[in-house]
Amino acid sequence: MRALFERALTAAGLHVVDGGKLWAAYREFEQALLIAMEENSKDVKDKQVDRIRNLFRRQLSVPLSDIDSTLQDYKFWEEQQGVVIGNDIDHLAGLPSNVISAYKKALQMYNARAGYEEKVARGKHADTELFQNYLSYINFEESSGDPARVQILYERAITEFPVANDLWLSYTQYLDSNLKVPSIIKSVYAIAVRNCPWVEALWAKYMLALERFDASEEELSAVFERSLHCGFPNPNEYLDLFLVRADGLRRQIMKMDEISKSSYLAQLRETFQRAAEYLSSHLNYTDQFLHLHAYWARLEYQLGGDLEAARGVWESLIKTCGGMLEVWQGYINMELSAGNISEARAIYKKCYSRRFKGSGSEEICESWLRFEREYGSLDDLDRAITKVTPRLKELRLFQQQQETKSHEIVGPSPIGQKDDITKSVTKEKATYQASSKLSNSLQASNKRKTGVGFNDRKDQFKRKKGAHGKGLSSVTPNKGGELGLSNNDGKDRDTVSRELVHGEAYQQTEVANLNSVEQPVYTDQCTAFLSNLSFEVTDEQLRQFFSDTGGVMAIRLLRDRFSGKPRGLAYIDFQNEEKLSAAVEKNRQTLLGKKVSIARSNPKQSKREQPGRGRIAGGRGGRALSGRGSDTRTDERRGSSAQSAPTAVSNQQKGHVKLTGSNTFAMPRNVARTARPLGWGVKDNRSNDAEETPKSNEEFRKFLLKS
Repeated sequence: MRALFERALTAAGLHVVDGGKLWAAYREFEQALLIAMEENSKDVKDKQVDRIRNLFRRQLSVPLSDIDSTLQDYKFWEEQQGVVIGNDIDHLAGLPSNVISAYKKALQMYNARAGYEEKVARGKHADTELFQNYLSYINFEESSGDPARVQILYERAITEFPVANDLWLSYTQYLDSNLKVPSIIKSVYAIAVRNCPWVEALWAKYMLALERFDASEEELSAVFERSLHCGFPNPNEYLDLFLVRADGLRRQIMKMDEISKSSYLAQLRETFQRAAEYLSSHLNYTDQFLHLHAYWARLEYQLGGDLEAARGVWESLIKTCGGMLEVWQGYINMELSAGNISEARAIYKKCYSRRFKGSGSEEICESWLRFEREYGSLDDLDRAITKVTPRLKELRLFQQQQETKSHEIVGPSPIGQKDDITKSVTKEKATYQASSKLSNSLQASNKRKTGVGFNDRKDQFKRKKGAHGKGLSSVTPNKGGELGLSNNDGKDRDTVSRELVHGEAYQQTEVANLNSVEQPVYTDQCTAFLSNLSFEVTDEQLRQFFSDTGGVMAIRLLRDRFSGKPRGLAYIDFQNEEKLSAAVEKNRQTLLGKKVSIARSNPKQSKREQPGRGRIAGGRGGRALSGRGSDTRTDERRGSSAQSAPTAVSNQQKGHVKLTGSNTFAMPRNVARTARPLGWGVKDNRSNDAEETPKSNEEFRKFLLKS
């Protein structure tokens, strides 16, 4: 029972307000034992009296709120034993000097803490204010330098605020730094992670504390597995837990011999694999993910002595984060630290042609040249210069083009023109709003004609033809003075209408022309088209493939615009026709295990027309009516198309339209008058002169009334 009381005093005997209750219960227990002792056992009774006396004196040395009442109880008890303490001059007379000094010191300490005790009294302050008062009280106790009193105060604060994670972090940090008692620290951490399981830092410190006190591997592994099921909101917190676990395993392996560390190496490798699999979707292309793999590769090489495993770590990272310059640099640095110069050179050859963020592409090229100067021979340096120089020129040319385009698109406005530009934009906006209704009515009235706002962008590139030119004229006169427009000024209807009616399509086209960046145009004048390429092929491998022909100017590997994966297709520009012809002769030769198809790229060759799809030459307003997406072509293109396709579905001869095919039901009314409609038989064959004129609305009304 005494041991239990001693443990209670250790845990809460320093509680300023309630600690005296434990001391009083302890004394009552010892006094009850004294009363129960027999009269004849004088030595035993004297020993028990000394034990009670020591309890009183110990309590008087502790700053408790009931210290004065404890002194009075002690005096009364000593009088029962025949000892008188105190007189009219000194109420401490008769006490040993050490007891008197301890009592005075305890009284002074209590007076210094009485104000803090008043502030942390429950029920007198709001929770927020109470929490701040506890923190102030804890700071005061930490300045006094008594770890036991600080621990008691932390326990009091935790009792009031059991889920305050900042309080738990501060408490555990103080225990790790000052108390260092394994049993107490383990129990505190167990309660902390139970009350605040969402705080990753508590789990990490818990594992470190267990390792510090030589806990078993089973206990460490159990705590680590529990921490992974707590649902932290940030993936970096899971990364920190994996790293803490890996750090602990690394320290354990460093203490072991070669025979016993194999199982720990397997656990270490499994920890890194789990971390990479779980965090790949959250931390891809981040420095944290790179650090994880770099740490893994270094431990595989240094602790496990397995260079191939370390290379495998870097290769797996390149597959997911190959666009990071730091990944390749880390891989190269590992090979250099291992003294593998040729392997480092091979990595440079694989990555120098890649596109990296910012100035990374130039940096990797310059790094390769610096590497060859420091580690390679003169021939190695020359070969590196041969490969890097065209790449640097290409990158610098691309940068210059981007800077030029940016200056052309967004140029600095001269001083004094800002207001004029604002007024012009405002006026243009007002004109567009005022004419929007007019544009809509014009489009509705010209539903069967080539009206304003239907295809204004294409009209800019159409070639105007006169009355004697081939095909119908694209200029339609303004009949009946529609909208008050006339052609006296020599402008066609589209031009005049565009000036007065700003259709939505025209406005959007003009704005897009101002804001868009012009994409590079490839003429493919001397270009080969390659298909059935391996998805792993690179620009350098293609250059090497055509090294015997020579003359390769540019290589364009086609990739999917959404996924970025290669499509197995490429365009290669050659210096002249001779080089191109030599390259085409390499058709069906093998590259990376696949037979490559090589053909001359000829974008000028028009597509063959599909049979069975009717087309009307000329069309409305000079526009060819054809299948979906047809474009207006020049006279030369039309002539060549007509000669190459004898089964053309339409042509125009002497003002008449000759139709073939079956889609004549979609023809306009004026064409239908001169065409042979569906179901036209031999007996129904009539001349165009005998065709009756269209009836008016009045004639149709009379016809219906008669019937």
